[in-house]
Amino acid sequence: MNPAAAHPIQFTDRERASLAKLVDYTAIRSLPEIWPIASQRFPDVVALQDPHNKPALSLTYAQLHQQIQQFAAGLQSLGVTVGDRLSLFADNSPRWLIADQGTMTAGAANAVRGSLADRDELLFILANSGSKALIIENLATFSKISDRFQDLPLQFVVLLSDESVPEMDGLKLLNFPQLMELGATFPLQPASQTEEMLATLLYTSGTTGKPKGVMLTHGNLLHQVKTFGTVLQPEPGDRVLSILPTWHCYERTVEYFMLSQGCTQIYTSIRYIKQDLKQFKPSFMIGVPRLWESIYEGVQKQLREQPANKQKQVNFFLNLSQRYITARRIVQGFSLETPHPSPLKRLTATLQATALEPLHALADRLIYQKVRAAATGGELKQVISGGGSLAKHLDTFYEIIGVEVLVGYGLTETSPVTNVRRVHHNVRGSSGLPMPGTQVRIIDLETRKPLPQGQKGLVTVRGPQVMPGYYQNPEATAKAIDPEGWFDTGDLGYITHQNDLVITGRAKDTIVLTNGENIEPQPIEDACLRSPYIDQIMLVGQDQKFIGALIVPNLEALQKWQEAEKSGPSDSTTVDLASKPIQDLFRRELDREVKNRPGYRPDDRILVFRLLPEPFSQDNGMMTQTLKIRRPVVTERYQGMIIGMFA
Repeated sequence: MNPAAAHPIQFTDRERASLAKLVDYTAIRSLPEIWPIASQRFPDVVALQDPHNKPALSLTYAQLHQQIQQFAAGLQSLGVTVGDRLSLFADNSPRWLIADQGTMTAGAANAVRGSLADRDELLFILANSGSKALIIENLATFSKISDRFQDLPLQFVVLLSDESVPEMDGLKLLNFPQLMELGATFPLQPASQTEEMLATLLYTSGTTGKPKGVMLTHGNLLHQVKTFGTVLQPEPGDRVLSILPTWHCYERTVEYFMLSQGCTQIYTSIRYIKQDLKQFKPSFMIGVPRLWESIYEGVQKQLREQPANKQKQVNFFLNLSQRYITARRIVQGFSLETPHPSPLKRLTATLQATALEPLHALADRLIYQKVRAAATGGELKQVISGGGSLAKHLDTFYEIIGVEVLVGYGLTETSPVTNVRRVHHNVRGSSGLPMPGTQVRIIDLETRKPLPQGQKGLVTVRGPQVMPGYYQNPEATAKAIDPEGWFDTGDLGYITHQNDLVITGRAKDTIVLTNGENIEPQPIEDACLRSPYIDQIMLVGQDQKFIGALIVPNLEALQKWQEAEKSGPSDSTTVDLASKPIQDLFRRELDREVKNRPGYRPDDRILVFRLLPEPFSQDNGMMTQTLKIRRPVVTERYQGMIIGMFA
């Protein structure tokens, strides 16, 4: 067990006061214990609402608890016992939560993934987890992988749909109503579970192409449920619009917390998000930077469609408000750009903020209230943003229009939240203060020794939310967690004088896009190196919409291609890397090699690239002694070029 988890969590007076307003779950030791408490406190409050289901579906907390128990009893009637593992491959719906918590109520742990994941990935998870049963979205997903079931120890499969099930040789196949019917007549056997027991397996992508199974215990996940009240204080009936994959650790744990407090969760999708924001007017939202960027772009599009005089007025007020919030940050001590203002600087900022505040308030009445209503429904209390850092201009925009964005930080391996901004301490540009019971330490990349406050290095964390390890992978576990329980995040950052974490980049290879997708660059780079014209390549795109590449071309191969194109030897030995024919050649090469790669996904496509005249080498510090590209060094060297690529 993680040694940090053995110590009780210490709360500040402010945190204790926040938690005192909420339903207390301190005494529970497993996630299923949430539902009887919630059903007693909020029996008639709507827990789950799916307006886009055919027909629309709504469940109260009393109904949700009853269906979770019935699902669990159905699983037990088929032989599921404490400690078993089941795979759950399905997407956002009330039935997902019923299946998830029904599995845990029966005493089992689940291995989760979305139904649209790659076939080989789903089969790997099934085999690696040792699942004795599979709960799956529908017959289409079942058909995608069922031809390989003979090699697996599966005893039965449950569809979450109502589709009629075909006869299967040696494998029991049921649909959702059939399982619930079994559960209605089978007495549920209480499953004794502790915080140390496995609750779920979440598989993350790896550089070798084989995912690693992150083991999260009930205690890991309950840390988030028991402490997130220090960040948000929802009230029964508050509406939460859910758009992220519900099996994803970030969405999942915040959902558990919000539901534990009697909120109403409403399922939406990219297709319906704009109309649902206006119709349901959510109180809270959980999202990734790409979502907030999309809302921002929608506002900008509407602004561009306004008459010129209206555009001029809005831009005037936006510029004025930006000056106001910049001054206000300095006054509040929340400015990363001016962390230690001189007395004169603070006085100047105070005078400026005081002078501009009435004009900002006027702009709010004239413009920003309408923007909030049109873009978000107008009743948002706070939004939580994770899955990547939020661009500076988005942070500023939402602060100006009065939408409180609380950016958080964490990984699947940390359940996931280790840091998050607070309403009373919202330092824009940062990832906020540590969660209660969480320690954050910055260490030197080479010496692994702790660095002082303000100095950039590798971010490591320790706390009750840190996983015990990777499933059946002690070697990877030992690399990730040291003997003292410190988890290596692979991210670079520093800690401010107020204890806020600021992420500055990645030490590890994984690229996180603004839609929350993780891209492992090595397999894609390896595929691109098959091109005779590419000598070296490094993918970039952290916190961007898509990935790009820095490419060192093979000049000799390009010279030969150039001669072939001209049908004979060229008088010139130079190659114009900026010429259209060369650029078009690399566009074709990248598209072909990436698309031909096994397991290709649309997010893998390289949309922008730059050709470099200088190779990565040990001499210029861009390669290690073992000839691996030093990604942080290359990123820093070509920072301006990378920014220009995505501008």
